[in-house]
Amino acid sequence: MQKTAAQRTKLPWMSITLASAATYNILWGAWVILIPDSIFNWLGLIAPRYPQLWQCIGMIVATYGVGYAIAAHDPLRHWPIVLVGLVGKIFGLIGFLSAAASGQLPWTFGITIVANDLIWLVPFALVLRAAFVSWRMEDGHRIYEETAQLFLDTARTTSGETLAEMSRNGPVLLVFLRHAGCAFCKEAAADLAKERATLEALGVRPVLVHMGAEQAGEQFFAAYGLEDTPRVSDPERTLYRAFKLRRGRLGQLLGFRVWYRGVEAAMHGHWPGWPQGDGFQMPGIFLLRNGQVIRAFRHETTADRPEYAEFVCGLWGEQSRDAAEQNTCASPITP
Repeated sequence: MQKTAAQRTKLPWMSITLASAATYNILWGAWVILIPDSIFNWLGLIAPRYPQLWQCIGMIVATYGVGYAIAAHDPLRHWPIVLVGLVGKIFGLIGFLSAAASGQLPWTFGITIVANDLIWLVPFALVLRAAFVSWRMEDGHRIYEETAQLFLDTARTTSGETLAEMSRNGPVLLVFLRHAGCAFCKEAAADLAKERATLEALGVRPVLVHMGAEQAGEQFFAAYGLEDTPRVSDPERTLYRAFKLRRGRLGQLLGFRVWYRGVEAAMHGHWPGWPQGDGFQMPGIFLLRNGQVIRAFRHETTADRPEYAEFVCGLWGEQSRDAAEQNTCASPITP
């Protein structure tokens, strides 16, 4: 049987690491709570004037241990616990270095930082990386192993027709957008509004797929004159996954070209806003005819800016614009 994304990324060492961290934290916390002066006596340091404060730190560390024990059962699912632990260890290390450098703590106290924080940084970071890879690969994608054509028969647009029904009456340009707060989503909506007449001259009906609620989507698209364009609200991203549009990698979302294009989009009035949907979701466009996908474009980065008429005609450059003006395409749009 083929392994799922989570099974491919979840390795035994993750559970062993978190179980070890849980055991260590609980034992260390209990030691500090029960014998608060012992660590200071062992290191030859003056015991704290208020041991109760040190005991409170022991309680916090032991509580972290309980969280790690829970996360050890399923590290990828309980990654937020690991994230909180990693952040705490990083701040603990930074705090010690600052205090030691200023002479407020002796460097010998760093032995507790090594055991409590430093040795766990890399394994915790690797668990988080595996969780992100599993999340992006969509372990739940196995639910959507059926072909995209099945979803074309069931996904109903705001016009009341299914995507398959619309595509049997003529070519459909299915445009998957990012979240409505994305500057490139706003740019794409503006581009579609400009190219809409050209697409209609080619006999192609655009259909928009978005992740927001339908009411919010109606308000968003009305700002670009697309309020009467058929839409599909897909907050659960069922269609996105069926069409194999995954969450983006870091370079696809925040690479140099993305930043450059983001500035360019902002200069044209397309400013980023609050995310309204999955901020990691990648967009794409598909040409449908007779209930089938006959042409596809999946964005390499969020900054990609396809020209829709050119995509429909299967050409790039002035040829497709000339074809659109003549209401014909040099490349057929029937399967």
